[in-house]
Amino acid sequence: MMETLLQNLFQENVILVSVAITVISFILGFFISKYLDSQKLISSKKVAKQILEDARREAEVIKKEKVVEAYDEIQKERSRTEDLLQKKKREVAELEISLKRKEEDVLRDKDILLKRDKDMNIREEVLNTKERQVKEMSEKYIRELERVSGLSEFEARNILLKQVEEEAKKEAAQRIKRIEEEAKTVAKKKANEAVVLAIQRYASEHVAESSVSVVNLPAEEMKGRIIGREGRNIREFEKLTGVDLVVDDTPEAVIISAFDPIRREVAKRSLEKLIADGRIHPGRIEEVVEKSKTEIEEGMREEGEKAAYDLGIHNLAPELIKILGRLKYRTSYGQNILQHSLEVAYIGGMVASQVGADASIVRRACLLHDIGKAVDHQVQGPHALIGAQIAKKYNESPAVIHAISAHHYDEEPKTVEAILVSAADAISAARPGARRENLETYLKRLEEIEKIAQSFEGVEKAYAIQAGREVRVIVSNEQVDDEGAIELARNIAKKIEKDLEFPGEIKVTVIRETRVIEYAR
Repeated sequence: MMETLLQNLFQENVILVSVAITVISFILGFFISKYLDSQKLISSKKVAKQILEDARREAEVIKKEKVVEAYDEIQKERSRTEDLLQKKKREVAELEISLKRKEEDVLRDKDILLKRDKDMNIREEVLNTKERQVKEMSEKYIRELERVSGLSEFEARNILLKQVEEEAKKEAAQRIKRIEEEAKTVAKKKANEAVVLAIQRYASEHVAESSVSVVNLPAEEMKGRIIGREGRNIREFEKLTGVDLVVDDTPEAVIISAFDPIRREVAKRSLEKLIADGRIHPGRIEEVVEKSKTEIEEGMREEGEKAAYDLGIHNLAPELIKILGRLKYRTSYGQNILQHSLEVAYIGGMVASQVGADASIVRRACLLHDIGKAVDHQVQGPHALIGAQIAKKYNESPAVIHAISAHHYDEEPKTVEAILVSAADAISAARPGARRENLETYLKRLEEIEKIAQSFEGVEKAYAIQAGREVRVIVSNEQVDDEGAIELARNIAKKIEKDLEFPGEIKVTVIRETRVIEYAR
């Protein structure tokens, strides 16, 4: 029992000791924690204080740097401002100098103007004095002339006017005579053109130029193959194509001669194909010639269609298109007739649109106006009438047929469209370079006309226009008066007649004008 009591007492003491130890440990832990917290606070305060000190020092450094930078910027801005101020001062000084110079120039000009005004007044007085003297002398001379001649001024004026009238009548008679001579010359020229056209179809040097073709050979021995054994190849070729094949001493070339351009083209293509193929014998020649004819026929049809398409012309008969394509191989005075027809159609259409005529009829008639030349070596008669017959055969309208037949006045033109076709044809044929007129000669004639006009006193400029059919002369208003302009035109015309040879006539136009210019400021 005692032991049990002691054990219980011991256990209670142990518990109390444990509790006491626990309480003491808690108290010690609390105080130790407080102590540690106080130490950490002290350390944190020191760190914070150090940070504040470092920040303060860094702020002082930054502040000093910014102050220095601001000071430098202020100095730079002050320097720029001073430079700008100096520049402005220099500019102001320069402006002052310039204004001073201008003021001096104005004063000097004013003095000059005053002096000129004074001189002009003096000259005006001198001129008035001279005018009075001239008038007095003129009256004196008139009285003296009246005394010597026994005629009054009125009678002398009548005699002078009568002489001028007689001279004008004489000049008119000469002009009438010249017009009659020109009419005879034109008639003779028309006859010569008909002769030349006939010669062009069949003979003359010019036809020789446009009626031969040259085919180049790859080698000289090819001539022997073209001729063939005992000449059978060349005879067969000439018989099938209807041309003359000239094989002469011309190196590596043969000449095809024919007045029919289509035959000549067929022969040229055939010979070129035979040479390229190398097989030349009668059978092969016949085959190639037939093939070339087919190609030429197809090509003519395509050319006719292309010409009609380019002009926007529709519903042409197939045979008429084919005949039109034949014109590609025809020339007149060196001018390709198909190209000439296209050009005439373009010109005629534009003129018709401007004057209010039927442009479609004019273009159609212009395109077909020379189709008679495609067959005129086969049919007798003027090509205009032949072309009209062809157009009538293929149901063209009466207006188109009439324009074709009248474009060379084989018939009298009765419509505006017919006159326009004739005019467009003349324009295309007469323009410089269209036919065989030497361009150098043409330009030389224009230069000579201008040179003659400029050789007269008072002429400032002269221009030859209208292909040399007119010269416009601009004269000095001070040197040439209205009466002098009339006399100058007559003298220029006479000198041109004397020094130059030219077809038709040249119109001389003298232009005299007064120009007054003032400026509004």
